[in-house]
Formats: sequence, structure tokens, C-alpha cells
Amino acid sequence: MANLKEVRIRIASINSTQQITKAMKLVSATKLRRAQTAIVQMRPYAAKLNGLLSNLSDSVDVDSLKVYFNKKKDIQKVLLVVITSDRGLCGSFNANVIKLANQTIKDKYQGKDVTIMPIGKKAFEYFGKLTYTTITDFKDVFHTLSAETGFEIGEYVLKAFKAGKFDNVEIVYNQFKNAATQILTNEQFLPIHTKAAAKTDSNKKKDYVFEPSATEILEELIPRILKTQIYRSLLDSSASEHGARMISMDKATDNAGELLKALKIEYNRVRQAAITTEISEIVGGAAALSGA
Repeated sequence: MANLKEVRIRIASINSTQQITKAMKLVSATKLRRAQTAIVQMRPYAAKLNGLLSNLSDSVDVDSLKVYFNKKKDIQKVLLVVITSDRGLCGSFNANVIKLANQTIKDKYQGKDVTIMPIGKKAFEYFGKLTYTTITDFKDVFHTLSAETGFEIGEYVLKAFKAGKFDNVEIVYNQFKNAATQILTNEQFLPIHTKAAAKTDSNKKKDYVFEPSATEILEELIPRILKTQIYRSLLDSSASEHGARMISMDKATDNAGELLKALKIEYNRVRQAAITTEISEIVGGAAALSGA
């Protein structure tokens, strides 16, 4: 049985930990509100762009644009953009993304030339230890997340794909649903699957009048849509991270409270046993003196 000092030390330690988890929960809740507002405002815009891309895909008739849509039968070079967080203490948020990325490689790209673009410190730390080729230029984007950052990543991926460095590009990340729910997502990025894009917009195919020309407009529009898709994935992941951390810290606070209750009961039990022992010793000593 532990002595009173040991129990008091444990109670003080858990009290301190509980204060930290409460503070982290409040911080995450504040960050979540901002991140949630950003992704909620972005989604209608991104969805409309994807629907527009689906409608315009039939207008693509030049090689410079067809490269975005041409799917190779024999895929050999693959790029996986794996988006995690920079910090831990958010439950299985990062572990689930890394697990899905590994499962994707195992199921679809076993024996292929796979390159990883880790975004977020946790993905960088994990894949940096493995034998995959990694692109680490954007591992710290969450330090200053902005549309410019997302567009910069998109520009890099688009140039590499058009140059023939990759046959297929996929994004693995957590899609934000609400504070308690993140949806693991493996999203096709390049080449563009027009059927997938069509699901984001219920409108039927529309005819457009182009000015100055369809080619000029599409050459500007298609890269912008793809870069927006990257930025939306980053916003989704950011909001999901803060939601996961808030829930994780809330559970940690509750668990600390339960542990404190058990320790206080243990403390009272030990204290009572110590008092009983002292009383017994005093009674025994008094009895011995009276007998003498």
C-alpha cells in the first residue's frame, strides 16, 4: 500500500496535468472555430469549380490541356501527398492518415516507384525514416497556412506531372465533418477523373460561350481549380486536427478527473489506516504503562 506522501505527490501531478489538458482543449476549441469557418466558406467555391471542370472537360481539345485528363494504362511513377499535423496529442489523427497511405501503397502500388510528399511534421518524421523518395519542400506549411501556400504546392505538383515525373497523384488526408468526426480520404488528384468531378455538382452539362477562347480560359482555369483542391485539403486537415485534439484533450481531462477521484479515496483510506495504527500504538503503550 502506498504511503500518504506518494499519494499526495500523484494527486498534485494529476491536478497539474488536468489543468494543462483543460487549457489545451480551450486553445484547440478557439483554433477549431477559425479553421471550421475557413473550410465551410471554401467548400461551396471548391465544389462549384469542380462542377465547372466537369462541364468544361468536353471542351478540351489541345494537347496542353489533355495532359491533365489522360490516364496511363501502365502506371509506374506515383506521388502520394500525405497530409498530417505538425504536433501530436490529437488521438489517432496522424496514425490513421499514415496507415491509409501505407495501405494505399500496398493495395495499389506494390512494386511501383512511389514518391511521398509529406505535409506536416508527423508525416515527414515517419516517411523520412523509410526508403521512399520524399519531397520535403512543403513539410512546414502549417506554420503559415494560406491560399498562397496551397497554390504553391499545387503549382509544384502540376509542373512535375506535366513534365512526366509522375503518372498518378493522390492526396491522403482527413476530411473535416465536425469536431468529433474526421473522414479519412484518399482523393484522386491527377489525372483528373471527370466522373468524380461531376458528383460534386448536380447540374447537367451546360453549353458555354467562351471569350476570348475556350483554350485560353481553360489553360488558366484548370490549374486554378486543381490548386484550389490542394488548398481545400489543407484546410480540411487543419480543421480536423483541431477537432481531434479538442476531443482528445476533453477525454484526457475527464480521465484525469476519474483518476483523481480514485486517488482521493486511496488517500483517505491510507490516512485512516495510519490514524488507526497510531491510535492502536497509543492504546497499546498506555495499556503497557498501566500494567507496569
